[in-house]
Amino acid sequence: MPRATNRPAARAKRKATMKLAKGYFGRRKNVWTVAKNAVEKGLSYAYEHRRLKKREFRTLWIARINAAVREYGMSYSQFMDGVHKKGITLNRKALADLAMNEPAAFKAIVEAVK
Repeated sequence: MPRATNRPAARAKRKATMKLAKGYFGRRKNVWTVAKNAVEKGLSYAYEHRRLKKREFRTLWIARINAAVREYGMSYSQFMDGVHKKGITLNRKALADLAMNEPAAFKAIVEAVK
């Protein structure tokens, strides 16, 4: 009996990988072994950076809140402690947005916390 391979499935898998490699530079876009490695590496970076993005945004929000509350003579940690003690349920994303776009509303929160 001749050896059987699943040619259509193998071809489809390669085709899908090559489609993901579209737009890459040099041999990464058209040589199977190079493209496969580049796509695998890219997908692993994508997975990791979807998680890192969350950390980076939290850092940005904290920096914005800190800069805004220092204008009123407080530190970030004092402000957040006061926010929690007063029972204000706004998260860091919302507080940073208020600090950037609605300074009057943010000032009211700072005054409530002091």
